[in-house]
Amino acid sequence: MTVLERLRAELGGLVDTGATVLEAARSDRSGHAAQGRPLAVVHAETVEHVQQTMRIATATGTPVVVRGAGTGLAGAANAGTGEIVLSTARMIRILDVRPDDLLAVVEPGILNADLNAELVRHGLWWAPDPASREISTVGGNIATGAGGLLCAKYGVVRDAVLAVDVVLADGRLLHLGHRSVKGVTGLDLTSLVIGSEGVLGVIVGATLRLRRRVEGEVCTLAAIFPGVRAAAAASAAVTAAGVQPAIMELMDAASLEAVHALLALPAPADGAAQLTIRTDGPAARAEAELIADLLRAAGGEVAWSADAEEGERLLSIRRSMHAAMASLGTTLIEDVSVPRSAMPAMFDEIARIEAAYGIRIPTVAHAGDGNLHPNFIVDGDEVPPRIWDAAGELFRAALSLGGTLTGEHGIGTLKSRWLAEELGDDQWELQRQIVRVFDPQGILNPGKVFAPHA
Repeated sequence: MTVLERLRAELGGLVDTGATVLEAARSDRSGHAAQGRPLAVVHAETVEHVQQTMRIATATGTPVVVRGAGTGLAGAANAGTGEIVLSTARMIRILDVRPDDLLAVVEPGILNADLNAELVRHGLWWAPDPASREISTVGGNIATGAGGLLCAKYGVVRDAVLAVDVVLADGRLLHLGHRSVKGVTGLDLTSLVIGSEGVLGVIVGATLRLRRRVEGEVCTLAAIFPGVRAAAAASAAVTAAGVQPAIMELMDAASLEAVHALLALPAPADGAAQLTIRTDGPAARAEAELIADLLRAAGGEVAWSADAEEGERLLSIRRSMHAAMASLGTTLIEDVSVPRSAMPAMFDEIARIEAAYGIRIPTVAHAGDGNLHPNFIVDGDEVPPRIWDAAGELFRAALSLGGTLTGEHGIGTLKSRWLAEELGDDQWELQRQIVRVFDPQGILNPGKVFAPHA
């Protein structure tokens, strides 16, 4: 029997070879597409379906790419020639909610927004808030270590996961982690799986750490600055003052111009940058007033409101960034993080690279945690070598400032050539050895994350 025949014999109608489905599985929101078309998409609906698929893949040595909603930005879920796509998008059940323990047990395919719509009935929420929260899956969030606008106050995915259930390459099922808040038995394999981008195993379930819904007002501030460096310095001043906003987002001049054009808003002043900040909880108003004073002292023109509708209008400018970039052409959305105090210096580096390469790099930042998203706009579907050269300089600038290649998008295929520069050869090889323990044949997401390097 061929691989496809074995899949159909075991899984029947869950195996999809439709041309449209196979084509869609080649790419994600990064704009990058794998070479060729995958062999088939398996629409797993149960843990057993995942195990059956992996047993067949191991027996035949067939590579497998795990996929959720396909909203990633690093190419980690893109599948090409001869690969099985193992989709967990149909595994959407909430298996348990425990308000007294502040936890929920869910399947990987449930969307962030759908999960929180259900949790609101219990007065709870799951904090990770990526920009794609309406369409991204919880399993995908865990696999990529996703972040979002609320990370500075409420943490990243790693802070919001207690346990994961993982199917290994040979079909074995592991239950990693604990339902208890504390648990240090053995090595922390749960944290190892979070952000592993599908190279260690298939996430088939997760026990999530929840929060009680925040009581009190929500206040939203928008501050305009004459330049991006001034805005970055103002955000650092807010952090240094010990105030902890729920959201603190920075948009440089190019990104602000693009969003205003998309939303048909009056054009901003030449070179102007914007900080958008939200406070919540019982002290929201007092914190907003203090932040407004700090921003004005840093040279900002500040408007703020405690009205929910007006607050959403102010925040919608930042949330429209991805759509604005898409309107300009094919976008390489990058993702570096630096210490928050180094953000002004990182914007200086971006300006230097813009001048050196004669390009604009519209940049937004989760200023509350030092995570920047520089955007490279290109014509056509292929990123030219010159743009990759500019991106490489930008990555190295972030590393030189004590930062990292990726804060929340992952490595995937798009950044694998730079991974060893951050890790160093010894750690890079050690991590590859760990992957081989989980997947001796190397059939899970081959060619992703740990690509060969010189």
